[in-house]
Amino acid sequence: MKDIVELLDGLRQAPRVLASFVETIPAVKLDLRRGEGFWTIAEHVSHLAQVQPMLLGRLERFTEEEHPRFVPYIPGAGEEEPHTPVRMAIDQALAQFANIRTQQVEQLEKVDADVQRRTATHPEYAHYSFYILVRHILMHDYWHMYRMEELWLTRDDYLT
Repeated sequence: MKDIVELLDGLRQAPRVLASFVETIPAVKLDLRRGEGFWTIAEHVSHLAQVQPMLLGRLERFTEEEHPRFVPYIPGAGEEEPHTPVRMAIDQALAQFANIRTQQVEQLEKVDADVQRRTATHPEYAHYSFYILVRHILMHDYWHMYRMEELWLTRDDYLT
């Protein structure tokens, strides 16, 4: 975990990066559905806010359990799960994302080396650990931001 300082810094910065990025997108583009099965930009922002409590819970489980066993979270899977995220007001979503991210970073700053070395079982992945979860949270943020940029700027012929 040589790069834990950099990962924590990235996690701290993500809410500002997201808010600044979303601010540049014209409001008329936020709810535009670019194709069947595609989320809107607003749904991506909402998802980022809505998934943070689950991720905080996973971080907490690593501190409480020697080897946690996780259940995959797959948006749209299951009868009760909507196929698209529930659309939140953008300001509310950004505030929730920032608030819970602060809690995540505070949790991460408290963990000791023992917790940082812990592994877990996650059926979705061949290997899963505290470190992988921390890195995954940051990569998940930026994957959704990249997708929002694609939905906003990519011409139809190039949109995947």
